[in-house]
Amino acid sequence: MPRSRINGNFIDKTFSIVANILLRIIPTTSGEKEAFTYYRDGMSAQSEGNYAEALQNYYEAMRLEIDPYDRSYILYNIGLIHTSNGEHTKALEYYFRALERNPFLPQAFNNMAVICHYRGEQAIRQGDSEIAEVWFDQAAEYWKQAMALTPGNYIEAHNWLKITRRFE
Repeated sequence: MPRSRINGNFIDKTFSIVANILLRIIPTTSGEKEAFTYYRDGMSAQSEGNYAEALQNYYEAMRLEIDPYDRSYILYNIGLIHTSNGEHTKALEYYFRALERNPFLPQAFNNMAVICHYRGEQAIRQGDSEIAEVWFDQAAEYWKQAMALTPGNYIEAHNWLKITRRFE
């Protein structure tokens, strides 16, 4: 039974009902509908912390989905799971792939910046200030890209850029 039919969460049920209505009235192919069903089930599993199940659904959605814009969100969500699992190299790879298909994902730039900032902090703890600066500079570039897409967001990152004199 598809996850969308067994989930007891009110918000998920509401989303599923609206999504099913839209799928019926918007002209889409059966492949697009099936891809969306896997994507929706992946989001549901991810929100419950069932990352293995979410990944299975996202990979299946990627197999079926042909639209680059829609694929970018699937890739972004896969990146989120790898970030949550501490697999930062894999996460960065998926965020890059998402941005190749949709360069207007400020949240992907932000998450990449957070990973780079974290790696910079790790380098400081290990006593390598040169490597830390490289990571911090990269984080700054990603945050600048995120802020350029959504001015007024990422206030903490903006303040960090100012404090560290990385803001231009």
